[in-house]
Amino acid sequence: MIANTRSEEQSSPVNVASSNSVANSANSAANLELWAGIECTVNRIGDQYFDQLERNGHLNRIEDLDLFDSLGITAIRYPALWERIAPNGLAQADWSWLDQRLERLDDLGIRPILGLVHHGSGPRDTNLLDPAFPEKLAEFAHAVATRYPWITHYTPVNEPLTTARFSALYGHWYPHKRDGLAFIQALLNQCRAVVLSMQAIRQINPSAQLVQTEDLGKIFSTPLLAYQAEFENNRRWLSLDLLCGRVDREHPLWEYLRELVGIGEAELTWFLDHPCAPDIMGINRYLTSDRFLDERLERYPAHTHGGNGKHQYADVEAVRVCVEGICDAQTLLKEVWERYQLPIAVTEVHLGCTREEQLRWLKEIWEAAQQLRTDGVDIRAVTAWSLLGAYDWNSLLTRSDGYYEPGVFDLRSPQPRPTALAQMLRQLAEGNEFHHPLLAVPGWWQRPERLLYPPVNYTGEPGDQQLEGKNQEPGANKQESEAKHWKPGVGSQALGGAQTSAASTPPLLITGATGTLGKAFARLCEVRGIPYQLLSRQDMDITNPDSVDRVIAELKPWAVVNTAGYVRVDDAEREPDLCRFINTDGAAILAETCANHGAAFVTFSSDLVFDGNRAEPYVESCEVAPLNVYGRSKAIAEQRVLANHPCSLVIRTSAFFGPWDEHNFLAIALRTLASGQPFIAAEDAVVSPTYVPDLVNNTLDLLIDGECGIWHLANSGAIAWSELAQTVANLAGLDTAVIEARPTKDLGWAASRPVYSALSSERGILLPSLDDAIDRYLCQRT
Repeated sequence: MIANTRSEEQSSPVNVASSNSVANSANSAANLELWAGIECTVNRIGDQYFDQLERNGHLNRIEDLDLFDSLGITAIRYPALWERIAPNGLAQADWSWLDQRLERLDDLGIRPILGLVHHGSGPRDTNLLDPAFPEKLAEFAHAVATRYPWITHYTPVNEPLTTARFSALYGHWYPHKRDGLAFIQALLNQCRAVVLSMQAIRQINPSAQLVQTEDLGKIFSTPLLAYQAEFENNRRWLSLDLLCGRVDREHPLWEYLRELVGIGEAELTWFLDHPCAPDIMGINRYLTSDRFLDERLERYPAHTHGGNGKHQYADVEAVRVCVEGICDAQTLLKEVWERYQLPIAVTEVHLGCTREEQLRWLKEIWEAAQQLRTDGVDIRAVTAWSLLGAYDWNSLLTRSDGYYEPGVFDLRSPQPRPTALAQMLRQLAEGNEFHHPLLAVPGWWQRPERLLYPPVNYTGEPGDQQLEGKNQEPGANKQESEAKHWKPGVGSQALGGAQTSAASTPPLLITGATGTLGKAFARLCEVRGIPYQLLSRQDMDITNPDSVDRVIAELKPWAVVNTAGYVRVDDAEREPDLCRFINTDGAAILAETCANHGAAFVTFSSDLVFDGNRAEPYVESCEVAPLNVYGRSKAIAEQRVLANHPCSLVIRTSAFFGPWDEHNFLAIALRTLASGQPFIAAEDAVVSPTYVPDLVNNTLDLLIDGECGIWHLANSGAIAWSELAQTVANLAGLDTAVIEARPTKDLGWAASRPVYSALSSERGILLPSLDDAIDRYLCQRT
């Protein structure tokens, strides 16, 4: 939810495959297939369409398919979207895009699973409530099968139950209805469309298989709301039950559908007369799909409150309140197997979060599928989703904010950049295990710090009772706040104890215990569940090779992050030897020792390696020409580090500011201006201020991805110091009249500075904009 061609990859400490793992996998798991998919939703908000293929660029990059092939996947969920191909009817359909891509997939030997509607509502002349929607989609499906008779697997409608809820029960998507009748009509229309579409497809290819996807989150509740949870847990099966011809008079929702909603009996019995059981049950699994219902509204924020006409209650993510956490994947998938006895594939595995958590989530699902195969459950595949990431799912596609979640590839580089997930998938596809030290640490959904609300068990009581899975009655007017992807930073509290929580896990070693950056790395490693050791100079003297070798040999870190350094730019002019000794020799010694011990290495450089004779931001390939001692110490350090350890990661960055440091430029400016005192700032020195949390999180992701060489990480934007002071003062509501903008020559700096040292990147723009960073910084301070 690619291959890194560096020759060093095979020995990289972050990607080591076990040569014995094929034997260890056992025959039952050897045939578990690896599938993949692209987030391709075309959803409609009013008259505006949100098209993921346009936003992720795959629309114009057929070469992506070769990247996907390098993963070793056997099948791909691929869009043949009705809205895209025939927006104005079949007579004007444009098949050229799909023709080229299906031909290439065929050449690569990757089996397409064609999706015709993906959270969509069809072309403009129809919608989910249009009585003719099923026949119209079937006509399109027949045209697809006629053009591509060799295609064997189809998903005519992705997640019909989820789409019906979001479109007709909660009003998020078109046609924006919010009532029980519209919800059921939308669901029946989609399910009928699946049946008719498969009939039409099988007229051309009688052996065509239906891969029907659905998100089967489980609902838990307090005893008072047991009826509601039971209803919703019965409802979660409804699309699959309809297709399998199970919704008859004995079905637990028959009375609800007939009497409370008002669906005609003929509409329901149609499915009994036209069963279309999936050939493969496609289960999409997301952390936030499991919910907990609680009438104690005071425990939860207002946006979670809703009701069913009988009771008011909060609807929250179970992972954030239930001590048992989410329903484990084995239990959920086994429920599907026991209910239907049909082959299963996990058709979406995605987590919008930090890289190590994405790896942990995929590992958990893969191992659950392997175990179930061992237990005799017919699980065919696990699907990595989404290959190219996703846009704006944190708002359920109700806004176009440009919020991007990387997937197997990161699109913030000029070309899709393979992440650690790509390395993991290649190993799994080959039948190997993927090893990374951070996989030994539980995911955030398993750690106690995930709990945002007073903890309860699945029945709503405090304590550690066994899972009961109360299943529970109608609530068509309920307002839900559901998201398929975790939004990083929301409710992610510090994990206290990451230093010692996984004693057997090799730590991340961080130098510079007293510095701003070192402390920030330690803080965010706590949040991310990354075991670490934060070392001071007394713990390890980076300028002493014996000290460095002794500590690394003892702690056996999988990686070292060097934040130690001589940072007093003006003092360096008077102490050049000391500056070079720490910044250059120390970094070079660390790099060489890490190379000798097989550990990854990260160190930090500066925008001061440049001379400022440029009118646009510097990128990684720009020639260095430092103007001062400090800059020269960093420039030489870069060369020596990469010579000693070619797989090192060298991060060039610029002036720090962050919420945990009161000595950065922004903090000093705000404090000075708040006191009514004048604040002096350079008017002719242009920089790229960098928000420390963004810097640290993206550095950790790059480290886990196994990236090497020089990277520029700075919040995008170029600004003079005085303008920065004006901006932050205005946003904070402070008087800007006392800001004094002066030329740098009047500030008495001992060291020369470049007049322009803004940074950008030719390798990837990973950090958000400076404006966004400043907004978050000010929010953290309030």
